[in-house]
Amino acid sequence: MKKRTCKSKSDTTALASEVANFSAIADEWWDPNGKFRPLHQIGPVRLKYICDEITHHYKRNMEDPLPLKGLQILDIGCGGGLLTEPVSKLGAQVMGIDASQKNILVASAHASKLGLKIEYKNILPEELVEKKLHFDAILNMEVVEHVADLSKYMDACAHLVKPGGIMIMSTINRTLKSLALAKFGAEYILRWLPKGTHDWRKFVKPSELANQLRRTNLTETSIQGIGFNILKRKWQSTPDVSMNYLMAATKPK
Repeated sequence: MKKRTCKSKSDTTALASEVANFSAIADEWWDPNGKFRPLHQIGPVRLKYICDEITHHYKRNMEDPLPLKGLQILDIGCGGGLLTEPVSKLGAQVMGIDASQKNILVASAHASKLGLKIEYKNILPEELVEKKLHFDAILNMEVVEHVADLSKYMDACAHLVKPGGIMIMSTINRTLKSLALAKFGAEYILRWLPKGTHDWRKFVKPSELANQLRRTNLTETSIQGIGFNILKRKWQSTPDVSMNYLMAATKPK
């Protein structure tokens, strides 16, 4: 049977060039020193924010062995499963989706080795909307800066959040600082990322993301920056959102 591949068309939110870029380096997802090294490094900060926001929203105790047990969570643009797996280990029933078939194959193989029951699909969020699926929480991490049409993409994401549910997002602010550091610095000088990973013009300001949320009947409830501590040589949470930032939003019941 021929494997299904998400294609970029005018009525979809996927960009063929972006899918191709990430598919080309998909084999390196689980190499902590490879091309996805920055995602491995910021992983603990992202995971803490995700857990803090979801457990607070659903009044769960983070000290419980499985604080996310029983929750249905969707990880959009899951890549190789760097966040999908730890969220699954916290008890959630997780579905990971990605526009790249190769990413899904890598994620599925890795989860299978660990015996994790994660449902991975090579599908776009708007296609899940057509299936009338809804989730208690949606992870939307480092995706909005890569889509073809932000409004269409956010429409689809908002539809997938259950009434009373929550969405956690992570992206890069469009500032001169991010142009210098997140684009040129990370890709061309430090070489933390492959050249061409980001298009600075597609970075999203917090105000723009918040406006998209309000337009789709979601409300921003939290925002937090992520910064690199040069002295400690590690990523950490910060009030400064001029570079990478995380945002949580909820849908009314």
